[in-house]
Amino acid sequence: MDVRLDMASPVPAFQQLVDQVKAAVARGALRPDDPIPSVRQLAAQVLVNPNTVAHAYRELDREGVIQARRGLGYFVTDEAVAACRSDRGDAFAEQLAAVVRAAREAGLNDETIRAAFARVMANPEEKP
Repeated sequence: MDVRLDMASPVPAFQQLVDQVKAAVARGALRPDDPIPSVRQLAAQVLVNPNTVAHAYRELDREGVIQARRGLGYFVTDEAVAACRSDRGDAFAEQLAAVVRAAREAGLNDETIRAAFARVMANPEEKP
């Protein structure tokens, strides 16, 4: 599992871990029944205190994304994919709503916003 933390970010490290695990599940990089690294392994990999990883894992467990199996470690749950895709969709919708509000505040009408969105969807790598 490839995880990178931005220690300059205002988002706490444990939340960055939670978000990255959910994103990996949503895009299919982690699938149901896949093991995830132990707390110690991931802490050593991303150079954070094991308590930070344990906090993230507790949150992921609480949300039903991962589950501890006694003596075996943590595994992605069967329900994780649907939950994480829904969660990522909700986060995207919030970001999109903020962009639409900003566009309207800048004086753009809905037709112009839709046209810009269509251009970006057609070629997301091209600079507008």
